[in-house]
Amino acid sequence: MRELTDEMAVDHCPPPPTKTPPTKTPTPDAHIPGRHVAETARHPDGRLAVITWSDEKIDPGLLHPALHVVHPDGAVTDLGPAPADAGNPVWWGDEIVYLALTPPHLQGGNAVFDQRHRNLTEGMPACPISLVQDDGDAPVMVVATGLDTEFHRLGGGLLGRVRGSHRRQNTPPDVGWGTQERLRYRARDGLELDGLLVLPLGRSRQDGPFPLVTLVHGGPYDRWADDLQLHWVPSAQWLAHQGIATFLPNPRGGLGRGHEFAAAVAGKVGQEEWHDIETGIDLLVGQGVADANRLGISGWSHGGFMAAWATTRTDRFKAAFVGAGISDWPRQVAHGEWGAFEAALGNSPAHSPVTYAGRIRTPMLIVHGADDTNVPVEQAELLHRAVGHSELVVYPGEGHSFRKREHRLDLLNRARTLFATL
Repeated sequence: MRELTDEMAVDHCPPPPTKTPPTKTPTPDAHIPGRHVAETARHPDGRLAVITWSDEKIDPGLLHPALHVVHPDGAVTDLGPAPADAGNPVWWGDEIVYLALTPPHLQGGNAVFDQRHRNLTEGMPACPISLVQDDGDAPVMVVATGLDTEFHRLGGGLLGRVRGSHRRQNTPPDVGWGTQERLRYRARDGLELDGLLVLPLGRSRQDGPFPLVTLVHGGPYDRWADDLQLHWVPSAQWLAHQGIATFLPNPRGGLGRGHEFAAAVAGKVGQEEWHDIETGIDLLVGQGVADANRLGISGWSHGGFMAAWATTRTDRFKAAFVGAGISDWPRQVAHGEWGAFEAALGNSPAHSPVTYAGRIRTPMLIVHGADDTNVPVEQAELLHRAVGHSELVVYPGEGHSFRKREHRLDLLNRARTLFATL
């Protein structure tokens, strides 16, 4: 293991998709005895919609939220317990609506609930991701639908859609990007899936086959959307400038295709979602886009787990980048700040890469933040000890998302060296 020094500055690139604690916006005049105020929304008449947790820690606090109204005179009306991970309250006239996880799963995706805790989006084949209060009308619901993002008036119709906007907006004429394609394919059990393919800069499919790195998103309740793929971790456009094609799959367990799709990995993390990913790789190899002998895999957070897991399933990858990933699920459940949520995915050694470390032959770079409380650094250390030929780099002062510019640059340079072997 090598630990870096801590003499760094801050960069402004967006973080990759990953699990992060909800934004909390407590208000000084919102006080609920015995509860932790997490989020509030103000009505034009001065009332506050308040979501509280049972405890200020994510686990158990976020498992036991409740909804309240604080009146201008300080009186409190309790509206009862809400589903887990409740947040983003907004007013709809005199009613409150909010987002929460779809019961009974802790890995089933978000739904919109009213103040009587009824699911208003049950059966929706997409996933609400945000609510925006409009004091003159119904709230606006932001929805992830496949690779796109839509805006709906709650209780009304479609207001607009964002699709592939990076091709039309904010692109300097002197900046080149690799061609980005939308992919649709079916899993081996027939489930419809989507994803993205980004080709090396200035190249087309006809120039293949190319070295291909599969980029697995975090979450797993997240997705790749059809926007500019440029982040501070190895990302599609960064790799396109290295002459490498990338595959960005959206396997089951993610958002954008409704509750059942999201809940499909509950209790069986790394199973069908791995097959979903491998099916997409096989498709690109079969189409002559990817070189079967020059494959790599990379991911951060849940994507880091999947990168490590993939190397226990197959020897086809020539390099693996494992960023802030889980290697031992029982330890993660015990020591991570999202314990119960992680347990809903997998709490058995059978789901853990370290259990099958003896199978791993792939060259592996493991990177982690020393101060990560989401996925503690012990996860990286366990994997490194189990995979003797791996390289481990721990970055001091960093949490689950890196903030310091020189750390990010060092990480990218190490990844460049790793994937240059493809």
